[in-house]
Amino acid sequence: MKTYVTFGQTHRHEIDGKVFDRDCVAVINCSSAEEGRRLAFELFDRKFCFEYPDYYFDYDSMKFYPRGFIEAN
Repeated sequence: MKTYVTFGQTHRHEIDGKVFDRDCVAVINCSSAEEGRRLAFELFDRKFCFEYPDYYFDYDSMKFYPRGFIEAN
């Protein structure tokens, strides 16, 4: 399963040379929605906008994220 994380205007992270910001969606590989949410907080603290389990993510919204999906783990 996957969890998708979006970021606000001032949310910027650099993890292992990857930049996560308002122009991308972070992808967290996980075994459950609960684990995905826990990992989102571990990776990004409270500096993200929303996290979605894969079954709730709206793929049509990707037009707003020009850098696309970036694997976070």
